[in-house]
Amino acid sequence: MSKEKLGLNTICAHVGETPDKQFKGAVSPIYLSSSYEFMDVDVKRYPRYFNTPNQEYLSKKIAALEHSEAAMIFGSGMAAISTTLLAFLKSGDHVVVQNDIYGGTRNLMEEHFENYQIDFTFTDGIHVSDFEKAIRENTKMIYIETPSNPLLKIVDIEAVANLAKSRGIISAIDNTFASSVVQNPIDFGIDIVMHSATKYYGGHSDICAGTVASSQEHIDTIWNIAKNLGGSLSDFTVWMLERSMKTLALRVNAQQKNAKKLAKYLNNHNAISKVYYPGLKSHPDHLLAKKQMRGFGAMLSFELHKRIDSQEFLKALKMIKPSMSLAGIESTMLLPAVASHALLTPEDRLAQGITDNLIRFSVGIEDRRDLIKDIEQAIKTVETSKLIEAN
Repeated sequence: MSKEKLGLNTICAHVGETPDKQFKGAVSPIYLSSSYEFMDVDVKRYPRYFNTPNQEYLSKKIAALEHSEAAMIFGSGMAAISTTLLAFLKSGDHVVVQNDIYGGTRNLMEEHFENYQIDFTFTDGIHVSDFEKAIRENTKMIYIETPSNPLLKIVDIEAVANLAKSRGIISAIDNTFASSVVQNPIDFGIDIVMHSATKYYGGHSDICAGTVASSQEHIDTIWNIAKNLGGSLSDFTVWMLERSMKTLALRVNAQQKNAKKLAKYLNNHNAISKVYYPGLKSHPDHLLAKKQMRGFGAMLSFELHKRIDSQEFLKALKMIKPSMSLAGIESTMLLPAVASHALLTPEDRLAQGITDNLIRFSVGIEDRRDLIKDIEQAIKTVETSKLIEAN
């Protein structure tokens, strides 16, 4: 099916289906073979070459959702990110990196780029001037993440893309927090878009995957190293991912509707000292988020008042799950200081604004009244326990 002029839900439901030519089933068949005919065929298929039937067709759905020419699927978000970085960066190259990015990506650069003699500079801030002043003669890429993890900072995508183009530099973005339902960076001039498909694309907390979307030329470059690094995904998981993506827009729109209401509730709570959500008018980049996002996403973070022990609060939750990942249909909370950003030094965390009482909230599809009740009872439980201890 052509992806042209199709609505978002139609793309999710139909583009990229693997055709069932034999039995005409309503859903894609799973091609589990790891060995395919090589004589008298148009495509020599092999799982590590990212071109099995399920891999090939689902890549078309991802490209359609991201408004790109082509896409690839990987075994994890970090496989997608690391392969892409190594595809375009070599010894002697330099990359400008947004300071507050996913902890795993930052750790990859700080722990391993020296081995490849690839240099990097973290920006001082998130304004385009911060990226511009970090550019060197050997800069080959600018890497951003917006909204950022975990403080939901908003980077001007179009301004960064224009800066990169003016200097002949590749621009790349981690689009996981927004998802392609909420934001399409390629429309603003970004070259390469990456996702942890474990998150919103998967949406049910039961698979691990990653994606990259870009021009056919860039995807060919990425594929050339990807086939040797071996970060491909099993076809059963590819099939599960396609199944999940059929409801992507429905899920994300329901989640971000909940998130907007919950952000306002938390913002007015006396046990919460600060809320980070671009949908709040108090967010410093609310207008920019409004310009480049369709809605404001379903991720938010908040800081508990110092009188509330953050770990005890999480333990007191009855429905919202303290969980390592995000973006499932169920609501989850996480302490970045001890989970997603635990690999950073305490100094690096504080420099980014990540305190011990900061909680990242991935809002699910539950009735928001039930989510509010759970938060209220958890706060009351912790406060009551502290009062009893004091007496």
